[in-house]
Amino acid sequence: MRFRVLEVREVQRITPHLVRVKFEGDALEGFSSLGFDDHVKLFFPDPLTGKLVIPTMGPDGLIWPEGIKPIMRDYTPRRFDAAARTLDIDFALHTAGPATLWAEQARPGQQLGVGGPKGSFIVPTGFDWHLLIGDDTALPAISRRLAELPPNAKATVLLEVDGPADHITFESAAEFDIVWVHRSDAAQGDAPLLDALHDVQISPGIFHTWIGCESAQAKALRAYLVTECAANPKMIRASGYWRKGSMATHDSYDG
Repeated sequence: MRFRVLEVREVQRITPHLVRVKFEGDALEGFSSLGFDDHVKLFFPDPLTGKLVIPTMGPDGLIWPEGIKPIMRDYTPRRFDAAARTLDIDFALHTAGPATLWAEQARPGQQLGVGGPKGSFIVPTGFDWHLLIGDDTALPAISRRLAELPPNAKATVLLEVDGPADHITFESAAEFDIVWVHRSDAAQGDAPLLDALHDVQISPGIFHTWIGCESAQAKALRAYLVTECAANPKMIRASGYWRKGSMATHDSYDG
């Protein structure tokens, strides 16, 4: 995995809980992200010194200085411009973890380390329709998926955010409907996306489902689609982007 040191060019507050950071640098030469739900690893500066620790490349991967445990998190590349050598990353702001703390104070000129993506998983677009389900951590992937769907495609989107102020717009040639699910309207402990899925009409035809949200909810959504909606489990790509009570987790429920 190649380690790239990038510099912040621009910081934009998209919604109260979403910050977009545009990175730039010659190190982006050769960068590639072909899958809409690709992941790169972001390496954050040491919280005590504020300095970015740079590893060396060994035969088996990155080698960090002795005693250094890098702070890293997985993020989906929102947009990459090869000509301008810029990379946009969207940060969902909620828990006071290292990524949120960094994004809230990010400013031009600061540096961040980026590694990957190691590879891309390409999901075909030629299904009868598409079901996209996620919370705000999945907004970059869902945005990219909608943007790449062709004009004859159809999609239903379930998106969980805090409230109306966190709605964003999407660019797509496809025909799609969005159901916004607000955490502020849900009772604590409920699974808002699963509750909303119960009201979705499963249209006939072959459909592909993509899920990205809290881990337990992602697992429950997949189980509901398979057991109650007779969805083909091979046509579901479900990921737990985060897990309640844990840090730096990424769970997969494919297959």
